[in-house]
Amino acid sequence: MPENFTEAEVRVLGSLVEKQITTPEYYPLTLNALTAACNQKSNRDPVVSYDETIILGAVDSLRERNLLYLHYGSTSRTVKYKHMLPSVYELAEAETAIIGVLMLRGPQTLGEIRERSGRLFEFTSISEVAEKLDELAGRDEPLVIKLARRPGQKDARYAHLLSGPIDETHASFERAESAASKPDDRISQLQEEVTVMRGEVDRLKSDFADFRKQFE
Repeated sequence: MPENFTEAEVRVLGSLVEKQITTPEYYPLTLNALTAACNQKSNRDPVVSYDETIILGAVDSLRERNLLYLHYGSTSRTVKYKHMLPSVYELAEAETAIIGVLMLRGPQTLGEIRERSGRLFEFTSISEVAEKLDELAGRDEPLVIKLARRPGQKDARYAHLLSGPIDETHASFERAESAASKPDDRISQLQEEVTVMRGEVDRLKSDFADFRKQFE
């Protein structure tokens, strides 16, 4: 069984996985960008409001496990963060996409995983998703688990095991509550991405100003 990660550690890792693929021009992430990614209101379940202290605590813990490291650009003094999830857990692109979605969205059905991982990896079919999930669940140290289908549920859901065993009753309750109160909102998602981009533009302006001072 993988080491048990806290909710904050899972959110930090999942956010880095997502942004590396969806906004590579802004990756690695600064602390401000990572905080904004963790606290997005779209494509997140649950929605959280972590401050920098919580984020940095998760960063330090993940660094100790070699899952995250600091990156410094050649012309910038701003620290950035990169994840090492695929290399540590020996994950292919498709597997990384699945784990990323489960870390950010909680338990998901096969159809939901295929649909919501579209920006991370393009699965050709539901059966391909099922195949990758079976591989992740069949490891000596499983990374995912198929949850028992609850009464009234049409499809079974899958969850990651990075945070330890799953409380299926609690997971089912959170899932039902989320479906009723937190619908997907493409506009909200775009607004979140614009916020991240603006933060990166401000950082680049600051770095350029520092660079110019070296020649004044």
